[in-house]
Amino acid sequence: MHLLSFSDWTAKDANSLLDFAITLKQTPERFGQPLAGKSVVALFEKPSLRTRVSFDIGINKLGGHMVYVDSQSQPLEKREDPKDVSANISQWADAIVARVYKHKTLEDLASEGNIPIINALCDMYHPCQALADYISMKEAFGEIKGKTLAYVGDGNNVTHSLLILGVLLGCNQVVVTPKGHEIDANIAQKVAKMAAAENVEFTISNHIDTLTKADVIYTDTWLSMGDNTPLSEIKEKFMPYQVNKALMEQSGASYVMHCQPAHRDLEITGELMDSNQSLLMQESKNRLHAQNAILCFLLTELDLSQF
Repeated sequence: MHLLSFSDWTAKDANSLLDFAITLKQTPERFGQPLAGKSVVALFEKPSLRTRVSFDIGINKLGGHMVYVDSQSQPLEKREDPKDVSANISQWADAIVARVYKHKTLEDLASEGNIPIINALCDMYHPCQALADYISMKEAFGEIKGKTLAYVGDGNNVTHSLLILGVLLGCNQVVVTPKGHEIDANIAQKVAKMAAAENVEFTISNHIDTLTKADVIYTDTWLSMGDNTPLSEIKEKFMPYQVNKALMEQSGASYVMHCQPAHRDLEITGELMDSNQSLLMQESKNRLHAQNAILCFLLTELDLSQF
């Protein structure tokens, strides 16, 4: 079994994983070192701070060993077919954590070998980040179901995972993006169907003045990592979507979230980042706990439903 996204998960399983992650965070002594004797290969085409460090330390805390493979000099597929990479690594390791440019690379890795593949970021999804975010939200409110998360800014991989997992957890979803920067149309269609099935509200808009009700506002960088578009070209378009105190008051939001790295006083003000409404550092901390829960789910025989 792999974790490439949460798109094929059930609401029951999503809630079980969330609850288990919080239990694992609060009482790690209950679980000992469930990854003792196991090795995890971290295959990174893209640079990282939070993802690399949190996986390395988290795997160590679980008793496992992480082997970091730097593939940043060129995309993996230009050096060797990802299917062959996966087939070889599966001869030695127990799982692959992959941070890649294209979702297809993950699918190719998953098509060969017999070990779990964990998506540590691709162009379409960022499931580990989304789980960490909803852990943080549940800790802040005590409950996720019935709350509203509003994503503001550039529709991207983080947005997609927030929407999919959020709907499964019963969280209403609002997406507000500049025209031309909407989320993927196929994912929007899928989320709409999921939302209807789960009785969750899902709305999309290009107009920031329509955001009048939210419990949390979430934003991300205006330029994705590796995008060389000059900031001057997009600043005028995106500046009305900046997350600041005024937008928090307009929406009634209690907290602000951002997956980081953040650019102070661009997509979010430094004042808000440093305020008591900011959950940024809690999200960062929870990356480790979210990923540890995923590793336990995929690599051990723990029954997560009991948590």
